Amino acid sequence: MSRFSNIVRWVLAALIFLSASAAHTQDLTALARYFPEESIALDNAAGTSVRIAVSQGVPFRYFTLDDPRRLVLDFHEVDWTGFDPERFEKSERIAGARTGIVQPGWSRMVLDLAEPVRVKTAGIDTKSSLGAVIVLALVPTDPDSYARRAGAPAGALNMPAIATQQAVRAGRDGKLVVVLDPGHGGIDPGAEREGAVEADLMLTFAREVQETLLRTGRFDVVLTRQGNEFVPLEARLSIARRAAADVFLSLHADALVEGRASGSTVYTLSERASDTASQKLAERHDRGDLLAGVDLSGQDDVIARVLMDMARNETAPRTGKLAEALVAGLRATVGVHKRPHLQAGFSVLKAPDIPSALIEIGFLS
Repeated sequence: MSRFSNIVRWVLAALIFLSASAAHTQDLTALARYFPEESIALDNAAGTSVRIAVSQGVPFRYFTLDDPRRLVLDFHEVDWTGFDPERFEKSERIAGARTGIVQPGWSRMVLDLAEPVRVKTAGIDTKSSLGAVIVLALVPTDPDSYARRAGAPAGALNMPAIATQQAVRAGRDGKLVVVLDPGHGGIDPGAEREGAVEADLMLTFAREVQETLLRTGRFDVVLTRQGNEFVPLEARLSIARRAAADVFLSLHADALVEGRASGSTVYTLSERASDTASQKLAERHDRGDLLAGVDLSGQDDVIARVLMDMARNETAPRTGKLAEALVAGLRATVGVHKRPHLQAGFSVLKAPDIPSALIEIGFLS
């Protein structure tokens, strides 16, 4: 168990490093500035195009309301200075436009509709030289169809019902929440060599890490399984989501069919896998289980993927720092594989808003 103890120590060191820099991560999503001259609503042959230009990508959500008819757009932290409603009233389908703050950190735009429309497409162009442009395509619809679609998500009339992980964390006692995921379990024992079973070893290891972290008083620790039971891969992400995890670590021990290898390896999600990850999550998961605190009910896959991509971009620097700290510590103690930091599309790494790493702590073979 001496190898386990050394790895536990360096997992602890890496997490303390991440915890120490947590205050800086709160500033990753700064206030977005609104560009009035680049924002407009114009009619075309198909309907109406609405363009909202801001200095950086921001999470947003839209819905329609009836009696009176209006389109509501909620954004994370937009400074509406210079807002000109006439830029949107150029469209014959929009009778008025106004902006304001719903609650600290959340902003709203309301477009009063002169006739019933539906949102055909909505997206955000983050490659714009301005920073980002939210683009919505509105098309005419009949009053009955509009009325059936209209309605705000629960709580949206008073607040956007959207929160970032930072907002969730703000109400806690300052401890970092770490979710440890002992790989395999139940009908999936993982690698087996000379009586050693990966699922059993990883559960033992996870309990040691948990005990060590809890003793510091700086962490809350949740395990995705407590015994030898099978937990589906994406259900492990759901557990992390419910725990409002700050860090997700999946623990494994590799094995080779032939040849020899030794040392630890840290995996993070590859950039090539990120787009596919967002797409698959949007297709399969409950809308309430894609991003912590984000109400995506009623939103299509495109909007869900945009929000997940933006969350992943914000999470990536912390994931990189975590991986670097883990590799540095493992290299200095138990040793690492010749390629100590790899990227892959493992399902357990796909939570877009939680820094996640998979650690192959060694080779059973």
